[in-house]
Amino acid sequence: MKISERDFLRRLPGASRSFARRERLEQRLHIDFILLLLLLAISAVGLVVLYSASSESRESMTRQCIFFGLAYVVMVMVAQVPVDFMRRMAPWAYAGGVVLLILVLVIGVGAKGAQRWLSLGGFRFQPAEVMKLAMPMTIAAYLGTRFMPPRFKHVFFSALLVAIPTALIIDQPDLGTSILVAASGFVVLFFAGLHWRYIFAAVFLLGASLWPIWHFMMHDYQRTRVLTLLNPEADRLGAGWNIIQSKTAIGSGGFYGKGWLEGTQSRLDFLPEGHTDFIIAVMAEEFGFVGVVVLLAMYLLLIVRCMMIAVRAQDAFGRLMVSGITMTFFTYIFVNMGMVSGLLPVVGVPLPLISQGGTAVVTLMAGFGIIMAVATQPKRVMTPQ
Repeated sequence: MKISERDFLRRLPGASRSFARRERLEQRLHIDFILLLLLLAISAVGLVVLYSASSESRESMTRQCIFFGLAYVVMVMVAQVPVDFMRRMAPWAYAGGVVLLILVLVIGVGAKGAQRWLSLGGFRFQPAEVMKLAMPMTIAAYLGTRFMPPRFKHVFFSALLVAIPTALIIDQPDLGTSILVAASGFVVLFFAGLHWRYIFAAVFLLGASLWPIWHFMMHDYQRTRVLTLLNPEADRLGAGWNIIQSKTAIGSGGFYGKGWLEGTQSRLDFLPEGHTDFIIAVMAEEFGFVGVVVLLAMYLLLIVRCMMIAVRAQDAFGRLMVSGITMTFFTYIFVNMGMVSGLLPVVGVPLPLISQGGTAVVTLMAGFGIIMAVATQPKRVMTPQ
């Protein structure tokens, strides 16, 4: 029977007792310590940057610390859930999420031209956040019990599962969240061994549908954001203001930055949304190129650790689900940094664990709880036939 290097080290008498003890403790607590340390480190960086971005607001810091505390508790609780139970519950989570998205369109609470929230007893929450986790779980549960690479009918049904909630979220409208939800589903399809002919066909269909999407599906403000990306100078004091100020802040930071609490663009209120979507511009101004590279290195280590857990997962469901959640996390980072640096349209995606936020942080940490559940899943004993 083939054994992994991890199993080999564990079986050496006295060679790696600390490793074995740590592994037993991780399985008992359902916590991956390396992943936890990386999450705590990035969260600490987020609080340091937020303190400056919020103009040293104690209220903002207190609120964010409460969100982080709640998010870590949710992560630990989710990590205790057996993986097999997640597999059985995935279709119900998907169905419940779709029902909630329909309710948003019917009785949802609106704000700033969008209708994205449900109000329950004075508490507002965004059901689209549920789909960020329900989507990769459902596609992984569907494909995990079938032959890979998936056949055409399985690809078609999976694409349909992705399309339904994505269309409902676009109609709210919430382009940023719809991109993340769609990406979380299609990434699972990709890791299931999707044939290149399906990928080329999807790219062709997307290219062919750009014109009708532009004219019949996009709202006026969304078209303005795309046009602003191409030429922000056309409306310097209006639609182009955020991008121009963001690039100014990034450029003024230079290699080492101006120093903590010394950023002029954010602290003099030139940079809108500096504590939420555009917070990386604040970091670039105060900590410079070096600070941003350090943060990217921490993100990279986190993603590598998650992909290692995906490779070591005991079945296809766990492997696909962890891969999907991890790549959704990567999409968060890619889209946020792309829009802040002027390479992508502004779609309202926060920077994970750095931007101020509530629901998004809790959902994100629930995703890491799922990854920890897979990482600490009890090993199945294989006996020779």
